[in-house]
Amino acid sequence: MTKSKLIEQLMESNDILNKRDAESIVNTIFDSIGDALVAGERVEIRGFGSFTVRCRDAREARNPKSGEVVRIPAKKTPFFKTGKDLRERVAST
Repeated sequence: MTKSKLIEQLMESNDILNKRDAESIVNTIFDSIGDALVAGERVEIRGFGSFTVRCRDAREARNPKSGEVVRIPAKKTPFFKTGKDLRERVAST
């Protein structure tokens, strides 16, 4: 599902919302999750899953074309772990 389809579905399920309001709601939720992750916080949505930031260590890799060793610096990446309810819903399909 794309962001625009999510906005459309939100509008369809709530007759009160127009497109601008629905888009504002979706953007606010995504921005809040992103801001919390940048601040190093954990975001948990019960039944859906949790978002965290994981630190990946620096490592060496090889360029497959030239065979040259390349140093990859340490970095932080977002990580999503599904909640139990979501895992069970997907598994039952």
